[in-house]
Amino acid sequence: MAGLTDTSFRRLMRRHGCPMVTSELVSSTGMEYSFQKSLRILAFHEEEKPVGLQIFGDNPEHMLEALRKIEALGADFADLNLGCPVQKVVRRGAGAAACRDVPKLYALLKQAARAVKIPVSMKIRTGWDNDHKNAVEVVRAGADAGISWVAVHGRTRAQGYAGTADWDAIGEVKAKSTIPVIGNGDVTTPELAVERFKTYGVDAVMIGRGALRRPLIFEESAALLHDGSYAAGAPGNNSFIGLIREHRALIAEQHEGHLVPAMVHARKFMSYYATGMRGCHELRKKLFEYDDPELIWNEAERFFMQIYNK
Repeated sequence: MAGLTDTSFRRLMRRHGCPMVTSELVSSTGMEYSFQKSLRILAFHEEEKPVGLQIFGDNPEHMLEALRKIEALGADFADLNLGCPVQKVVRRGAGAAACRDVPKLYALLKQAARAVKIPVSMKIRTGWDNDHKNAVEVVRAGADAGISWVAVHGRTRAQGYAGTADWDAIGEVKAKSTIPVIGNGDVTTPELAVERFKTYGVDAVMIGRGALRRPLIFEESAALLHDGSYAAGAPGNNSFIGLIREHRALIAEQHEGHLVPAMVHARKFMSYYATGMRGCHELRKKLFEYDDPELIWNEAERFFMQIYNK
């Protein structure tokens, strides 16, 4: 979710039912040599709490120093990304590649858990590929090392984001784990969130890309879980229009005085929110014709009003 789960989006999700948020991933080596640049990504608002700051890397010394900086920033927990499948990350032995050598990983996790007083969590995949699925072993190593909880994405590194998430594999990890397990992958509706939570016995469900297309999914899922239903027609109606306006204000606050990033974020999120809706391609074309955030937001709001007022 790099480039997406910034502070404005996290604040928005916290306001709408997400109980805990995590930052975009940041390179621990980048924090060592360009901390001020990294700090712009790691910055968070008190409204986001509890919030975790997420790092990746292949240099143990840089990882440990990054954890100390995260603690000093006031984060509620630090999250180790051991699941990123991107080539430029794994070719350095970081991200999903770190889980290929479990003894080496265990040594790092043990140091990490002892380096700070705040909880240290990790996010992994089911394995490197179909012939090397070692999530159970990795989680056992993490638990023995002192990791507080683990989020498991139901795909291998080889899959990337293709195919479907293997929730049976996530369920197996949960059944054999002594630490809390959070399931992740292909949760796109409140019904799926509740079904995955109940069926696989996970301690929580993590939603990433699903929230980009359905930003009210957290409060809808909570309502479905606790009350058995949620507002008919969501994510449409006035609640969705109100959310759009909230996001507009949060992005304006975050990027005050900086036209280009405000414009980029407006286009990006409005395009995601419109995915699958009639006329979404035409909307995207129009959004890229404007070089003023106000015009972008106004065009997007007109689009969504037409969709939901029919």
